[in-house]
Amino acid sequence: MPATPPRLHFPSPYETPTIAPTYAEYTATPDGAQIATFVYGEQGGIGTTPAPILMLHGNGEEHGIFGPTIDAAVAAGYAVVALDSRAQGKSTRGNAPLTYELMASDALHVLDSLGIAQVHVLGFSDGAIEALLIARDHPERVLSLTALGANLTPEGVIEDEEWDIHASIAANRAWMARWTTAPMPGVDPQLLTPTPAQAAQTAELLQLMLDEPHIEAESLTSITCPATIMVGEFDCITEEETAAIHRAIANSRLVVVPEAGHTLPKQVPELVSEELLATVRAAEGQQAAAR
Repeated sequence: MPATPPRLHFPSPYETPTIAPTYAEYTATPDGAQIATFVYGEQGGIGTTPAPILMLHGNGEEHGIFGPTIDAAVAAGYAVVALDSRAQGKSTRGNAPLTYELMASDALHVLDSLGIAQVHVLGFSDGAIEALLIARDHPERVLSLTALGANLTPEGVIEDEEWDIHASIAANRAWMARWTTAPMPGVDPQLLTPTPAQAAQTAELLQLMLDEPHIEAESLTSITCPATIMVGEFDCITEEETAAIHRAIANSRLVVVPEAGHTLPKQVPELVSEELLATVRAAEGQQAAAR
């Protein structure tokens, strides 16, 4: 008997950019992954003023989830570098063990390939974790940080009946196994949604959320750039971990969006854009005052 297809990973619709990228190419990583890299607005390099904005999406998504914010940033005069994280969107998996540190290094590799030394960083969910790691470990490259729905540990994510990560992993693994071990005559698994390979990849991405991250809040005290820590009132991130991130980053603001959940780029894109640009301009003001 055929297994029941697993639900698509974060399938709810969102607004994609209304403008076309000025650059869209693959960036190869040392382990063989091909990172789909997009630039919106005028492509700049080292020393470009204003510095571009790097956008990092969440688990199972692609860069288009920032659509209205990409539009707003370009309209405000900023270039945007947006990438599909490995094994997501149009990017391939590669061979290295999947970690948030690896995906953070992918983002830096993309910046290096574009000749970009410094950026403002916007990250959502998994992308916010990667943004924290980049700002912590490479502070010389990050001019400002806007983190939406970041957690420090797997325990910092709240599961409920509507979002059971363990059950989603099991369903995807069962679907993959069903069609790889006992294919049915007359059914090409590559025409199924998801394909067995896609189901396996989704299970791996979701497992990452159960296994990682493991970030000590105290380690974030090295982040000194202007930062905005943003969550929804009903976010799936625990209040304790959000507060720990905010306390650790001395030059940070905490923004709690009333009546919003976790997916702020979908639910309140205009507010995300406003907070991002306010953080960017705060950093530019500090730079100007220091000259």
